[in-house]
Amino acid sequence: MKTLRLFFFIVILFFIILIDLPENLRVNFKFLNQKIDFTLNPLKIDTQIFGLKIKKEFKTRLGLDLKGGSHLVFEADTTKIKKEDLEDALNSARDIIEKRVNFFGVSEPQIQTLKSQGKYRISVDLPGITDVSSAVKLIGQTAQLSFKEEMPAKEQKEATQTSIFLRLTKDTGLTGKHIKKAQLTFDNQTGKPQVALIFTDEGGKLFAKITERNVGKPVAIYLDQFLLSAPVVQQKIEGGNAVITGNFTIDEAKKLAIAINSGALPLPIKLVEQKNIGPTLGVSEVRKSVYAGVVGLFLVILFMVLSYGKLGVIASLALLIYGALSLAIFRAIPVVLTLPGLAGFILSIGMAVDSNILIFERMKEELRKGKSFEIAFNLGFGRAIDAIKDANITTLTVAFILFNPLNWEFLPQFGMVRGFALTLGIGVATSLFTGVVITKRLIKFFYKLR
Repeated sequence: MKTLRLFFFIVILFFIILIDLPENLRVNFKFLNQKIDFTLNPLKIDTQIFGLKIKKEFKTRLGLDLKGGSHLVFEADTTKIKKEDLEDALNSARDIIEKRVNFFGVSEPQIQTLKSQGKYRISVDLPGITDVSSAVKLIGQTAQLSFKEEMPAKEQKEATQTSIFLRLTKDTGLTGKHIKKAQLTFDNQTGKPQVALIFTDEGGKLFAKITERNVGKPVAIYLDQFLLSAPVVQQKIEGGNAVITGNFTIDEAKKLAIAINSGALPLPIKLVEQKNIGPTLGVSEVRKSVYAGVVGLFLVILFMVLSYGKLGVIASLALLIYGALSLAIFRAIPVVLTLPGLAGFILSIGMAVDSNILIFERMKEELRKGKSFEIAFNLGFGRAIDAIKDANITTLTVAFILFNPLNWEFLPQFGMVRGFALTLGIGVATSLFTGVVITKRLIKFFYKLR
């Protein structure tokens, strides 16, 4: 069993090293009069499993302040927006664009609203993207959501010979601004996937009127000029909630919900400026930050070795494994690293040895009482684990609040704050694993404990 565990650990460590390899690492040396020259790159997956194509690259992604990216400016069409609703509409458009380019909260775009010469604009800075055409594609088009119903027959030419979908052209006045949220749900009776819509108060009232006059008829949902769905109204729907049913797969229903959420722009926008931008921080400042991290890691290792001897060496080895595992996770997600994100990671390095210090101090107390090393080891881990869990859960809670995954308006919603919170959270969670599980296994291995 121990051999199997050791084999499993070595395999996992091997894959972590493959993921963490520097990009374009050239290996050039001579061995037994033979010249060895080749280039190493991080692990890259490009294969098919059961007909499903899997393509994944593991690369470190740097943010605007470290690498630069693309700068885009979109001009908002405010002609159809009431003056009192203008600020809310612009802020809503800004938030929706951020959701599109930062769906998991890790790409750290910088998005802000501007006013120039009486025109309202939204600037978007995207890290790591130097191909502006790709950046424009990432933002997408206007993506205005709208609901349309069938035109009265007297207003149509050859109505009976026209496809029902071509006759769904009458605007209902219900648009994306009236939807709070769209999400994937499942039918209680059939278990089939469907899309649930939650309307605003105004949208709920408007939707009730639309469904009342269209019972037995379809109502079309358009994203720009593309038909998303045309469900048939079964009855008048009140209460501000609705369900889009159909022969959806789970993936199709999920994509439809995302399209409705991301497409609910309250006003049209168009691209008016585009350019590439360089890193906001100089190379020297980035180098200093890296040096600070290396010096901090060295001092932590030195402290552990001087304070705890052989145990400190083992804890330092676990700390190096922690660093490699964290980097592998950053590349796998992937996390876009900015200076605040690096700060969160460096902070977590110092916190990574907290659990080891608690455990080792408990072990010292038991050894002073004359107990054997194995008993002190077991008691030290057992008595320290509660304090370790409490401390790390508290930090993870703070990281969760700063990351704000639910986009609560009264909490931070900025990319760099989220970047700091994400790297800190990943670092603390990883350090909890390496500081307790990995360190425990290493001590058992080197001290030959049961």
